[in-house]
Amino acid sequence: MHHQSWPVIDYAASSETLQTLQLWMQVVGKIRLASTPWLNHSWHVPLYVTARGLGTSSIPCQGEVMELEFDLIDQRLVARTSRGQRANLALASRSVRDFFIAFTTMLRGLGIEVHIHASPNEIPEGVPFLDDTLARAYLPERAHAFWRALLQVDRVLKQFRTGFIGKCSPVHFFWGSFDLAVTRFSGRPAPPHPGGIPALPDAVTREAYSHELSSAGFWPGDPRYPQAAFYAYAYPMPEDFGQAHVRPKDTEFAASLGEWVLPYDAVRTAEDPERSLLEFLQDTYVAAAQGAHWNRAALECALGTPGRPRTI
Repeated sequence: MHHQSWPVIDYAASSETLQTLQLWMQVVGKIRLASTPWLNHSWHVPLYVTARGLGTSSIPCQGEVMELEFDLIDQRLVARTSRGQRANLALASRSVRDFFIAFTTMLRGLGIEVHIHASPNEIPEGVPFLDDTLARAYLPERAHAFWRALLQVDRVLKQFRTGFIGKCSPVHFFWGSFDLAVTRFSGRPAPPHPGGIPALPDAVTREAYSHELSSAGFWPGDPRYPQAAFYAYAYPMPEDFGQAHVRPKDTEFAASLGEWVLPYDAVRTAEDPERSLLEFLQDTYVAAAQGAHWNRAALECALGTPGRPRTI
């Protein structure tokens, strides 16, 4: 049954659809970015896994709130406001320009107009939204499968998060890098990040990496690593980070990425996918924390159990 819960993510068959979805999510994500006060490490900008897809949560809007959700069951982008308004836009093959115009027209119909920086982030040589007239394919079943995988990953990352009482991010989906992530912090400041991430201001990067961290997550792959995978990295990276012993056996340290990676298929087909993923998350965190001499005794606790307060 668990193989049915963890769907197949075929990179070759899904990459074009997911690239299209990433660009659309950038348009929507920038609405939240432009409307929400800045929160440390850009925690005010991500999307969150929902029972139907990926959503923004509430966004301040003219004294009320608005929510935007990619409904990947009905394949619609849905807008809802606290005034009781609702509008939606079909998710179907179209250019980014057409999507951008249709989306902003939909918001104006709700009386909402937000000015955004209308170009993609973290995409090398990204094209401004209104100039991106390339016909882009979108296969609903591929987007739906990706979301079904996110449901499982979100659940396990949230379980992993309960084992840490230090500063820790929510489990959230970054539309720039197009990954679901959770990040733990030692509590100590980190040296300034060198920056240089494509189409991302260095000031944003340096604020995001202002403190020592261990981060892990899931992304559907890209041309550098053309398969869906889990990843883990540390900043700053301890000298021996890439030499640690990390389970399960399919894990490898990708020096070109500076990250530990575990193919999604290795987890999906494991006898116990959740245990395999938790092993990866725990071992890579230990490699980061031990290598950087974190105060683990003050930061860690047992994994949480439903309905039972953490023992003090």
